[in-house]
Parts: sequence; C-alpha cells; structure tokens
Amino acid sequence: MKRAAIDTVAAVDLGSNSFHMVVAQLHHEELRIIDRLRERTAIAEGLDESDRLKSKVAERALECLGRFGQRLSHMPADSVRVVGTNTLRRMRDSRAFLAKARQALGHRIEVISGREEARLIYLGVTHAHSDDSRRKLVVDIGGGSTECILGEGPEILESDSLQMGCVRWSMQYFPDGEITKERMQKAQIAAGLELQGIARRYRRLGWESAIGSSGTIVACEEMVRAAGWSIRGITDKSLRKLRKALVDAGHPSRLQLPALQADRAPVLAGGVAVLSAIFKILDIDVLHASPGALREGVLHDLLGRMKHEDVREPTIRSFARRYHVDLEQAGRVERTALALLTQVAPTWELEGSAPARVLSWAARLHEIGLAISYSGYHRHGAYLLAHSDMSGFSREDQTQLAALVGNHRRRPDRAGFDDLPADLLEPSLRMTAILRLAARLHRSRSPRPLPKFDLFVRRSELRLEFERDWLDAHPLSRAELQEEAEQLLSLGFELRFA
Repeated sequence: MKRAAIDTVAAVDLGSNSFHMVVAQLHHEELRIIDRLRERTAIAEGLDESDRLKSKVAERALECLGRFGQRLSHMPADSVRVVGTNTLRRMRDSRAFLAKARQALGHRIEVISGREEARLIYLGVTHAHSDDSRRKLVVDIGGGSTECILGEGPEILESDSLQMGCVRWSMQYFPDGEITKERMQKAQIAAGLELQGIARRYRRLGWESAIGSSGTIVACEEMVRAAGWSIRGITDKSLRKLRKALVDAGHPSRLQLPALQADRAPVLAGGVAVLSAIFKILDIDVLHASPGALREGVLHDLLGRMKHEDVREPTIRSFARRYHVDLEQAGRVERTALALLTQVAPTWELEGSAPARVLSWAARLHEIGLAISYSGYHRHGAYLLAHSDMSGFSREDQTQLAALVGNHRRRPDRAGFDDLPADLLEPSLRMTAILRLAARLHRSRSPRPLPKFDLFVRRSELRLEFERDWLDAHPLSRAELQEEAEQLLSLGFELRFA
C-alpha cells in the first residue's frame, strides 16, 4: 500500500531553558508555520551536583511534553522530529527520563551533539535569510551552551559549541539573583576565556554580517529597541546600556525594562554577560536577531529527508571515502543484508524504511576500522562511529550503528547494546544477526553472485536454506556457517542451515 503524502511536519526542541514546538504545513515546496508552543521548563537549573535531574523538574518537563504530545498525537512518526540539546547531553542516567519523555510525547527523542546542534541552527538561520549569500557569523546563546557558526551561503566553514549559556552562567555567577558590577564583570571575563579558543580562527576568516538566534538574543534585541537604545539590531552601545540597567536594578525582580518577559528575567544577567563577551572578543559592532533558529532548522532538515535530500547520506559517503572503504565489498554485503531483511521483516517486525536504512548504513561502513588495523577492526569501526561528528546523526543513531558494526564479526558482545533504549534493543540484535550472515557469506570477497537462498525466522530461531548440494560443494562456507551458529548464541539466536 502506498504511503499517504505528508503535508504537515513538526519540530520539537528540548532546550536547557525552554521546550519549543513548531508545526508547519508544506505549500508548493515551502514550509508555512501554523502553530507554535513554548514553555519554560528550566531543566538546566534542575541538574544536581552529579548532573542528575531533580524529580520536581523532571515532573514539570514531563507535564509539558504531555501537552505537546496531545498536539502531535495524530501525526505519524516520519513527520515529527524531536531533538534534545546541552542539558540532555550532560544529564547522567538520562535513559529513564528519556523513556518517560518519549511516552509522554509519543515520539522518539534524539539527543544531538553540539556540532549537530550548530548545523541545524545555521540551517534555520539561512532559510530565514535565503536571499543573503554573504559570509556570516551566527551566534545562538542557549540555556546550557552557546553555538558559534561561520558560514557562507549553505556552507559551514567553522562551527563550535561552547559550554556556557544563559541558565548555566546565571546559576554560576548570579546564584542568588543579585547582580553587581563585579559579578557581571567576572561572568563576562569567564565567557571571554571560553571564546579565546575560537576567536583567532573566526577573525582570520572574517564575516560580513553577524546574526543571532534564539531566546536570549531575540529578547535583548526587543528590549534595546523598545528602550530606544537602537533601531538596527543590538549594537555595542545599546548592549552596554542594557548591561548597566541590569547592574543598576541589582536583581531580576526589580528590572523595569520594556519588552522584558517575566520568565526571561531570572536568566537575563547570565545571557547578557555571555553576549557581552561575544561582542568584545569577536569585535562585533552590530548583531541582528533572526526569526530562524534550531527548531526551524530541524523542520527544514526533516523536509530534506522527505524529499530524499537526507544529509545523513553524504555523511555516510564521506566516511566511506575518509576511511578508504572497499566500495565493491561493502556493496555486496549491503545488497545481501537487505535481501535477507526483506525475507524476515514481517516476522521480525523490521518493516518500514528505518530498519533498512540503518542496516544499509552499517553494511556500507562495516569495514571502516580496517583503516586503523585489521586486528579487531570491528571494534575500531564501532569506536569511530560512536565518537565522530556525523552530520545529521543523533547520539542514539551513532550508538546503534556502532553496536551493529562492532558486533558484525568474531564473538559478539551483548554488552555492546546496553546503551540503546529498550525499544531499539531487539531490532538492533536482529539487524546484527542479518549483517553478520551477509558478511559471512561474502568473506571470500568474490565478485561472483551468491546462490539462491532463503532465510526463515521464528522469534530467536533462524534457518538458512541454499540450493540443493550447494553447501556440499562449498565446504568452507559450511564451516563458516557452523562457526557463526556458535557465535550467534551469544546474542540469543539459534542458527540452522541446509
């Protein structure tokens, strides 16, 4: 049955200060925003000294996600993308919270890297300024991190995720809310030190315009405009006036600034300190706030996936080139793995595009570890996939790929799947069994096609049947499959063949 075309998409941004949701309809290849929701959850404030989320804050966040989930309840999985940022990256033992969060929201949550967050922010900003091909500096001050991106047109030249944000800096330098000149100066100096590591690279390349996105920068521009301090974005002079107003007020509760939203006040001092350091260290004269941000970037990235312009595909090809993958061998393993998947997908509940996509990627990259060493190359490959920056991939995506590649040969280690969420465990084990069989059948690296075969499965039982007498004529293949049958027991599978 042909799948109905998707005309409505949604992006959810689980930020450190606020959760955002944006829903858009597709009209003539363009996205039209039809709904927005935002709630301040302040999960960054809810991390204790061990980076575990306090129960009250977790409850508040889950209640918010329940409300978002009601809005998204009728939307298919392929039309919604949910991303978590800095605080979810930092959170220890996040698996239990993410499982509850997914249940409340009704959709899978991807915890993305700082580099992936920067890419999506830049994508959101460039689509909001599609007529601007100039080289630009994009800055996004979030609750827990600050992303800096230097790009020209659609191309990113430099990107960095810095461990400072409006919530984190407010908690660290203004813990009781009191704002003094000394505290503001100390917070600004600390932010400047964070920026020193990137300043030379960015200034050397230069830029023609500076653009800011997300809450802190949008709020600051609204305030300096409303106060009459600037008519053209945030200028250095208007930012100094805003900083002085904060120090003069001495506390968020005493701030009397036009256009200041009540839920922004508690974290404004930290955000202004970070922004002031960015102006000083990067020598910015004026910064313009953009309507595009992370969530808009997620929408456009989702649209690209739907139009078969998935950025993950070029990432896979780039990794294959970088690590000198034997493309012919990878292609043979991929084709056989997908043929096996087709035979067992209904019984093993591996239908749909997602399992085929993951299995295809794993097959194409299963030998990247050879670039390091033949000995244990499956483990080397798993490490590369787990710890590299991979555009378009979430941390969960990379963990799943690493589990498949790291267990595609030799004796598998079930512990390699421990970091996967519960709902991905069994599908990943099953895809690993398929990948292992495909790799075994092509161990000779021969270009000659394999004989006709059929794979039958029932729960944890597999039966592989070849043409009559083929195994008798290929004793090495029989020995390979006998060894594989022993090793698959470690994953809980029983293999028979004939």
